[in-house]
Amino acid sequence: MSIDQFNMKVSGLPVEVVRKSIKNLHVGVYPPAGRIRVAAPEAMSKDAVRLAVIDKLSWIKKKRANFKAQPRQSVRKMVTGETHFFFGQRYRLRVVERDGPAKVSLLNKSTMELSVRPGSTTLQKAKVIQNWHRKELKAHAEPLIERCEKVVGVKVADWGVKRMKTKWGSCNIEARRIWLNLELAKKPIECTEYIISHELNHLLVRNHNDRFVANMDRFYPKWRTVRDLLNSMPLANEEWE
Repeated sequence: MSIDQFNMKVSGLPVEVVRKSIKNLHVGVYPPAGRIRVAAPEAMSKDAVRLAVIDKLSWIKKKRANFKAQPRQSVRKMVTGETHFFFGQRYRLRVVERDGPAKVSLLNKSTMELSVRPGSTTLQKAKVIQNWHRKELKAHAEPLIERCEKVVGVKVADWGVKRMKTKWGSCNIEARRIWLNLELAKKPIECTEYIISHELNHLLVRNHNDRFVANMDRFYPKWRTVRDLLNSMPLANEEWE
């Protein structure tokens, strides 16, 4: 399948456009930041794509406003008493300064202890928690991927975890590689399972068409409920370069 990708701006909004061999144009607005993506037929001109987006501007802006209104965490200062999340559970942070390797420990169902060397900066403390989240997400995701592969009937060549600004997950179909957003370590574990099922489905169906939706209904019947849960939860308040 030949694919032509380019970006454009419509009324000041960035729009990702993918032209490929499909019959109908599709406009999507995706969480968490309201990314706008258009899938258009190969023969459709850029002007025609632009007009189609303009025609849906009211709907696009409404969707983006909904995402913008989604609750966000305040900037984390990495001090005792702050709230931090781990797989949907809220924890009160306790910072302990001591010599030795930095680490994160869950003392009970409500306390997360961050042990760091004396004089550690806010950035260094944040990095410790971030690395711990990455390790834990990988550990929890591995059996989920194996289980979902059996359900979907596909096998990935590789997978990983990384910070992503606008997507909860992604799939490189040619490389058969999927990525999970590091932020999933803060969300209920079923959110990770939903994203894994979603990305594995892309190894069967590239687009979010009727076949893709039918597959999701079969592979992960409660996907709509979990999707809505994921999109209603607080987003991290981060600064991106």
